[in-house]
Amino acid sequence: MILKWSPINKVNCFNPFYGNTQKEQDDDSCLSWAPTADIYDTKDDYVVKLEIPGLSKEEVKIEVENDTLAVSGERKREDEVKEEEFHRVERNSGKFYRAFVLPQDVDAQKINASMKDGILELRVPKPEVRKPKNIPITVH
Repeated sequence: MILKWSPINKVNCFNPFYGNTQKEQDDDSCLSWAPTADIYDTKDDYVVKLEIPGLSKEEVKIEVENDTLAVSGERKREDEVKEEEFHRVERNSGKFYRAFVLPQDVDAQKINASMKDGILELRVPKPEVRKPKNIPITVH
């Protein structure tokens, strides 16, 4: 199966169903931010890049369940400055969650994740192209 999408279908392929919206958590707190994402494809992979500066790999959780790729974590506010000492707070902190619907026939076991300079890169290998099988005819 060869996947060829128009730009509109590419967006629908990785449909973010939790963007910057609030989502209730089990502990009754709400998500306070969502990292921005770029999604594109190369010859061999679908690529998802998320901006998560200031987080270590231990603070990020990546899961695949059914056809959903989910990235979650928490960026903690710096403890060195007390709340009343801030003049302005623009950097996001708190819990986040992003989820994307994966294309069909993707092997979740082959997804690779790497981080560099605050960018989390997820590489989702495209499924192998199914080649037609030639069946030889034998003559009796």
